[in-house]
Amino acid sequence: MNISDKKVVSLIYQLQVDDNNGDIIETVSEDKPFVFLYGAGNMLPKFEENLNGLKAGDKFDFKITCDDAYGQASDDAVVELPKNIFEIEGKVEEGLLEIGNVIPMQSQDGQKLNGVVIEVTDANVTMDFNHPLAGDDLYFSGHIIEIREATANELDMGYAASEDYGQEEDDDEDEHGHSCGCGCEH
Repeated sequence: MNISDKKVVSLIYQLQVDDNNGDIIETVSEDKPFVFLYGAGNMLPKFEENLNGLKAGDKFDFKITCDDAYGQASDDAVVELPKNIFEIEGKVEEGLLEIGNVIPMQSQDGQKLNGVVIEVTDANVTMDFNHPLAGDDLYFSGHIIEIREATANELDMGYAASEDYGQEEDDDEDEHGHSCGCGCEH
């Protein structure tokens, strides 16, 4: 069976970013493979495009440029917010506004996003809402473990039933607040 729309794909991979030392930012191993519903629009299009037509056992090694991944980092995504919005009952939780902390937030239109604290003053907090991989080219290498037909329930839900592969419902998030570097829209 080859990878195509409406197939559930199980794979392992290693993700590196295009920088001077090629840092490995994520490794997905065979004991807990990455599983997704191909063609459901949950992945970066170029990620799926590079896997299209592969079969179980096939290896892959490809690059997704930053423009086809999470785009360039934007100065517009760095914003200064009043410190008082982080208060609960007049106080900011101890340790919350530390430089480098990732804080889940919500835009005015209800979109969930993660912001990284980059500066704290007496009155304001400067946060970076760029995706953690913005500006990076992504290098994936790995292999396909299994491909199967999606169930009717999975097609209705629009994603693979993770329990089929032993994954927990809420995948562990990495230090950037997302659970996979493979292109999920987090």
